[in-house]
Amino acid sequence: MTKTEKCVPKLGLRSIKTAISTTLCAIIYILINRNPTFACIGAVFGMETNNEHPFKSGSNRLIGTILGGFLGMGLFYLQNQSQNKLIQILYLLVGIILLIFISQYLGYPGAIQGGAVVFYIVMLNTPADQTVTYAINRMIDTAVGVCISILINVVMSRKNMSCVFKNIKE
Repeated sequence: MTKTEKCVPKLGLRSIKTAISTTLCAIIYILINRNPTFACIGAVFGMETNNEHPFKSGSNRLIGTILGGFLGMGLFYLQNQSQNKLIQILYLLVGIILLIFISQYLGYPGAIQGGAVVFYIVMLNTPADQTVTYAINRMIDTAVGVCISILINVVMSRKNMSCVFKNIKE
């Protein structure tokens, strides 16, 4: 193959599982008349390249979701007590440092990425009059997506998929 020729990228099992997880989230949320955005984001973050330990990586994501949500809720409330933009930015800094510290302290460094996403969603998108309900809904939505990804990771593990394809006759 020359430099000018391009290969068509192959879709791996993780890509297929991500597509299935996010689509399943969208279907469920559309059926219950809710916006699937945050569940789909949770599904993407919940999908792991190494599915030998799907519950470990899933628990990292769930812990991160909970930490980010509650830190975001508390600091959002405090942030709204001030009109000073510098103080508001300081709460963003303090919150992400706390999230990183607590995640590492609890032994869940893998929780930082998902926790940061939920933290910033809550801190930067929460309507002022809906702090608690908005934050809890974002935590639930993200957790649903993560749980669906864990389920898809388990059901569609390489081991399970190789058994399925081995039993298909030509």
